Amino acid sequence: MSQQGYVAAPPYSQAQPGIGGYQGGFGTGPTQPLYGHYGGPPQTFTAPQAGKELLFQTHSPGPMQSPPPSTSSVAQQPFQTSPPPAMGQPQMLPGLQSPHMTPQMSPPQSPHSPQAGMPITGQPPMAGPSMAGPPMAGPPMAGPPMAGPPMAGMGRPFPGAPPLGTGGPGIAASPGYPQQAGNSEPVCKKVSQFGGPMAGPQQGMPGAFPGAPSTLAGPPQKKLDPDSIPSITQVIEDDQVKRGGQVFSTNIRGQVPPLVTTDFTVQDQGNASPRFIRCTTYTLPCTADLAKQCQVPLASIIKPFASLPKNENPLYVVNHGETGPIRCNRCKAYMCPYMQFIDGGRRYQCGFCNCVNEVPVFFFQHLDHMGRRVDFYERPELSLGSYEFVATLDYCKNNKPPNPPGYIFMIDVSYNNIKSGLVKLICNELKTLLEKLPREEGAESSPVKVGFVTYNKVLHFYNVKSALAQPQMMVVSDTAEMFVPLLDGFLVNYQDSRAVIYNLLDQIPDMFADTNESETVFAPVIQAGVEAFKAAECSGKLFIFHSSMPTAEAPGKLKNRDDKKLVNTEKEKTLFQPQKGVYEQLSKDCVAQGCCVDLFIFPSQYVDLATMADVPSHTGGSIYKYNNFQVQHSHFLRDLRKDVQKSVGFDAIMRVRTSTGFRATDFFGAVHMNNTTDIEMAAVDCDKAVTVELKHDDTLSEETGAHMQCALLYTTLSGQRRLRIHNLSLNCSSQLLELYKSCETDSLVNFFAKSAYRAILNQPLKNVREILVNQTAHMLACYRKNCASPSAASQLILPDAMKVFPVYMNSLMKTAPLLGSTELSTDDRAHQRLSVTAMGVEDTQLLLYPRLIPLHNTDVSSEALPAPVRCSEERLTDSGMFLLENGHSMFLWLGQGCPPDLIQSIFNLPSLAHLQGHMCALPELDNPLSKKVRSIISGLLDKRPNSMKFQIVRQKDKPEMLFRQFLVEDKGLHGSSSYMDFLCYVHREIRQLLT
Repeated sequence: MSQQGYVAAPPYSQAQPGIGGYQGGFGTGPTQPLYGHYGGPPQTFTAPQAGKELLFQTHSPGPMQSPPPSTSSVAQQPFQTSPPPAMGQPQMLPGLQSPHMTPQMSPPQSPHSPQAGMPITGQPPMAGPSMAGPPMAGPPMAGPPMAGPPMAGMGRPFPGAPPLGTGGPGIAASPGYPQQAGNSEPVCKKVSQFGGPMAGPQQGMPGAFPGAPSTLAGPPQKKLDPDSIPSITQVIEDDQVKRGGQVFSTNIRGQVPPLVTTDFTVQDQGNASPRFIRCTTYTLPCTADLAKQCQVPLASIIKPFASLPKNENPLYVVNHGETGPIRCNRCKAYMCPYMQFIDGGRRYQCGFCNCVNEVPVFFFQHLDHMGRRVDFYERPELSLGSYEFVATLDYCKNNKPPNPPGYIFMIDVSYNNIKSGLVKLICNELKTLLEKLPREEGAESSPVKVGFVTYNKVLHFYNVKSALAQPQMMVVSDTAEMFVPLLDGFLVNYQDSRAVIYNLLDQIPDMFADTNESETVFAPVIQAGVEAFKAAECSGKLFIFHSSMPTAEAPGKLKNRDDKKLVNTEKEKTLFQPQKGVYEQLSKDCVAQGCCVDLFIFPSQYVDLATMADVPSHTGGSIYKYNNFQVQHSHFLRDLRKDVQKSVGFDAIMRVRTSTGFRATDFFGAVHMNNTTDIEMAAVDCDKAVTVELKHDDTLSEETGAHMQCALLYTTLSGQRRLRIHNLSLNCSSQLLELYKSCETDSLVNFFAKSAYRAILNQPLKNVREILVNQTAHMLACYRKNCASPSAASQLILPDAMKVFPVYMNSLMKTAPLLGSTELSTDDRAHQRLSVTAMGVEDTQLLLYPRLIPLHNTDVSSEALPAPVRCSEERLTDSGMFLLENGHSMFLWLGQGCPPDLIQSIFNLPSLAHLQGHMCALPELDNPLSKKVRSIISGLLDKRPNSMKFQIVRQKDKPEMLFRQFLVEDKGLHGSSSYMDFLCYVHREIRQLLT
């Protein structure tokens, strides 16, 4: 961390000034917001003249070149216009910036920039002070609202003079110049056109924009052509064609990596692989003022334990013996490629705080004629972006080397779980799964110790010591004062005690076969795990299999608080807030002991998951939920296998250090924080990511750029304490164009999802949705004002790197946590909110824009997956078969007109009519098409962190409603807007800002 003091952001537990919503549409807001650096007077834009076309442009100009001017003229259609109303005060929420920009703080323009020497308006400047001069006379913006009608949301008419007899929305997508810095080869301009009214969301629908008219004024015409607006599937395909199969070398600072959906190989040459760190932009603005002006969040998404493909090298481990890792004396950053060696190699200057340090004698090496150490390529910490150090005893608790971790399996044996067959299923699966416990590379067996607990109202501990002929049960009925009744024989080596463990797993279902006990405890179960690890002096994981709300008299007893009347009210946030007290303390105890909790929950009704999942979500754990579980649906077992076998670091603590000028200020993830800098995780696995927000505290230098270092201290499976280091260097620029060119939409959306999901704990959903819309409009308006060619006001211009940003944002607002609908289960909404908090970029990308794959024309001889199509009903065909996946659910959709030979090949049935409803598996048939379809499905299931619930749905059957909610480009089932409506609405917001 830089040495400058930490400026605390306001606590999230209370309403902040400026953190609140627009009352009824977009009327006047509260007084001036103050949040971190992002406060300041609201801003106005000079309005480009209302032109005769709605032209839709995307471009990413090459360095120092103007974007090509707009030349296309398209179909016209008149629409109603009127003078713009006064704009109310913008608002913010934690993690989301306040939507406003300061015209006085435009970046210095290069002489080649489209803005140099000409107004953006394309019309004479307004009389009065120029934009660069003093602000207009009048009361400050933070005072009373300006006179004029309130902004009425989507119903707001377009500003500007009405076009004369012409006008119609037309959209032209012009890629302009490719994204890669330094490559300014122009791309041929493509123009597609359409005409027709711009349909808005229907008034009165929940989730629709406030005051939205059904259409704009004007004669009814053809519907807008969806093919003319930016497509995520096209962007993904283009990136795969352009960069797929290539080697991405990390030797260039601020280099934008391929998309998360692209297959590529990483060669570490001094910066961390994008598998470990991705950023919302790879060019930071030089000043806080520029950051405030563009409103693009500055953040990194760090996945410290990300899995690497087989063709990439695992991380090198550096061992400096008893001396330990070399660190800067002042800021404590670890030795890395950004350290500059001076004085003949005897000293080095820290790349983070500029402190000059002595080089330890054992580490000394001469410099070559370039000033580089002659052993540069022999030392991973000098030449690579990611590597590990073996830590010394100073990094261990009590200065003692840690013991190998333990896994404790804790099974709810209440009436429901016995009768459903779940307990028997778990016990049978554990027999094979324990053979596959994670092990170090090359090791014959796993060092992980295992233990077993069953429980209902009381807890049963099992002695499975290898010397015993039969396992022994010990019952603890005092759940208020939890203790572990045995030390020797509870946590054992599986290989040594295999016979006794098998015996136990055979007996458990029979022991409780006649139980009538339906009440359970929950908090004491976690407490028992913590106590067991404490007694064994180790860290580890609890695998808890539970099915109902804990109602037995014990600490952590819960009551039903699911109240549908709270939905769409100020108190809706309480549904997402965990009940405080016992569970809050449990989280702290777990993190202190390095006890991670993974919860597998099988509810048949409301269980208050917001509270029950609080401990897993603060300990680096996972939450798996199976509604109305049936034994034959085995996706639970796939989840359990993946969870037990995945690579994990235990008892972890992470610190993000930055070079001077900016710092890490906020953190989102399955983590616990005792202070403002240390990110604590009882365990961290290959799927968990931490999103880190960055803010300025000084000016950044274009010459030196910006450096960040993520250091993760953790315990390996074998009990070794290690430091995993990831370094990344970013560009800095005083040109906003450079920032927009190096944005990464998938990372931006990950940040917005996490910050919005945190904000709903403290704010009404309506406010959060409005702020997301405002943020989208402000980022795009700032781009248009500062980076795009002068053009007519009716043009919608998007940066090439962010051209599909609006469809992701609209999809985010359709997710269950942000949809105020009484039809959605409170537990399901809480589950998704907590799951997303720990997700990496690729998982949020897929969740927000599912893959829809046509299977009816599959080429059985090709290994490639059929190209996905856009997530819209218009892409489905009656005679088609489509597979949809979003990382949590998977559907096989069958059109009514599916050819009989297709049904015969896949299901061995004469026609679709013979297909039984609610099928959840494909029969194993010996024909090429059936094999191909099954291999596509199993390939996708293996690739995703979670096993997806697989369902087969027929067109027009009732279950199809569930499938349709994933067609995110269409209007939502609960009244949310289509992609087209959202784009039109955002365009209006942008025009309002530019007025």
